Amino acid sequence: MRFDFTLDLGADEMRRRAEVVKALGPDWDPIAAMHDEERAYALLYSNLDSEQQATFDMLVAEGVLPDKDDRDAA
Repeated sequence: MRFDFTLDLGADEMRRRAEVVKALGPDWDPIAAMHDEERAYALLYSNLDSEQQATFDMLVAEGVLPDKDDRDAA
């Protein structure tokens, strides 16, 4: 005996996203959240010593971390 089963992941994803936005509430400001994230990123990678800076630069060069210019363009 064989049963065909279909699941519409697109509809479920749309429902999930709607629930996320609903949970964020009416006071959520995506632009402010983006600015806060940029400030946090800048703070996280500030005041690195030379070894940390070299590691950071290597991770950016390898594409593990985004380049600052790429983040600014987004």
